[in-house]
Amino acid sequence: MVTPFQNRRIILGLTGSIAAYKSADLASKLAQAGALVDVILTGSAAQFISPLTFQSVTGRIAYTDSDLWGSEGHVQHIGLAREAQLLVIAPVTANTIAKLAHGIADNLLTITALAARCPVVIAPAMDGGMFTHPATQSNLDILQEREVTILGPAEGHLASGMTGMGRMVEPQVLLGHIRYTLSRRGPLHNKKIIVTAGGTFEPIDPVRGITNRSSGKQGYALAQAALDRGADVTLISAPTQLIAPSGVNLISIITAEEMKSAVLQSIPESSALIMAAAVADYRPESPLGKKVKKSGGIPEIPLVGTPDILTEVAGEKSKHGYPLMTVGFAAESHDLLNNARQKLEEKNLDLIVANDISAEDAGIAVDDNRVTILDAGGGQEDLPLMDKFDVAQHVLERVLGLLGVPHNE
Repeated sequence: MVTPFQNRRIILGLTGSIAAYKSADLASKLAQAGALVDVILTGSAAQFISPLTFQSVTGRIAYTDSDLWGSEGHVQHIGLAREAQLLVIAPVTANTIAKLAHGIADNLLTITALAARCPVVIAPAMDGGMFTHPATQSNLDILQEREVTILGPAEGHLASGMTGMGRMVEPQVLLGHIRYTLSRRGPLHNKKIIVTAGGTFEPIDPVRGITNRSSGKQGYALAQAALDRGADVTLISAPTQLIAPSGVNLISIITAEEMKSAVLQSIPESSALIMAAAVADYRPESPLGKKVKKSGGIPEIPLVGTPDILTEVAGEKSKHGYPLMTVGFAAESHDLLNNARQKLEEKNLDLIVANDISAEDAGIAVDDNRVTILDAGGGQEDLPLMDKFDVAQHVLERVLGLLGVPHNE
């Protein structure tokens, strides 16, 4: 599957703000992701950055107000608006926010916005006092009522030299929200998918604990792949350094017991549970309230088992029918396929993704994985070494098939 950006027509509008330099990076990232980006600069925006900059990074014409009465006449805005699948205005000033709220169409960008029938995303950029002014806040309320997505602004150093709320959000943040917006009519539209990720942490004392080397990368890639297909995704994540994909419902947990509670609370009405997390099998019987001192000698730490989440999920599924399907993961150091097949059967899974953790070039804490997907019908699919997002793509395609969802729904 291609990402939601591929061949999608996006209008990127810019208004008069020093933050316009960030939009060149955004336009470049969108084009590199496969989007067809038509840039419209207001007269004020063109004072900060050249249309040629955007033509260079998008490979397409960048429009200014002079094009409103150009060779294609007064219908230029209609052609742009009709073909657009998303309108993004970043940065957007207080002045243009007011125009959008009140239907004022006095330049190519605002008249195109008035004619557009696609989703609209705006990223405000202005001085803090202008943003908090009652007029601006009232105008933003109007746009929110019209289902315009408003991203930011962020707090930080402003062009005035002051610090406050008014900085345009960063291009990478905008890119994530645009990706989410473009994905909403995918084949998993209105389907609830739950993904677990990362390695749980079982405390020994306030600073030490039992954990594993899981980075969470495979789970986060699965969450993004499900979002890209239009799903409503709940990501239940143990501690990790990763940033959750835009649009995900993130539930942060630490221990196996917390993960179990979050999973069981989330599975009603769910289409699939993808259990990619590395859940600890054991925990200290009685975590200590104070840090263990080395001077006290080597402590004895009695261990007890943690809850078997997939077994409990299987019980819930047999009683209530949800989740409709369950995908497990098996990280093994030996006898990979036999151990994975046994887990598939014992946990009543629909699919299991098995990977050999002894491999030096794949698996834990790296970007690539080499897996074998086993299904309940006895099937086996061996995948070569690939990026974890590509692995996630394969897994989600299998989920689509098992749910009986047409890929072009």
